[in-house]
Amino acid sequence: MDCLFCKIIAGDIPSKKAYEDNDMLAFYDIAPQAKVHILVIPKEHIPSIDGLNTDNASVVAKIFSKIPEIAREAGITNGYRIVSNCGDDACQTVKHLHFHILGGEPLSEKMA
Repeated sequence: MDCLFCKIIAGDIPSKKAYEDNDMLAFYDIAPQAKVHILVIPKEHIPSIDGLNTDNASVVAKIFSKIPEIAREAGITNGYRIVSNCGDDACQTVKHLHFHILGGEPLSEKMA
């Protein structure tokens, strides 16, 4: 598999980790779009939100239950944005389900 995020999970590509457990990994984006920009990914390869089903959707619940802690630990104290791009028209560049945590500063009201 030639998935960038799977290679990060495997340790083949280094990352600055914000959180890790058996099911998920959170790491700092190398091209941040906010003062704090963390990517949160399931360790299981799921191509996008479109790849969710009853067998794998529980990992998203776990990710979302952990995001507040990850944000706090990263020093985000006054709110944050969570973004997930799905498909080419949404500019999903890595075909592995991921959620961006953006914060640490006032963000633009514009979403794009």
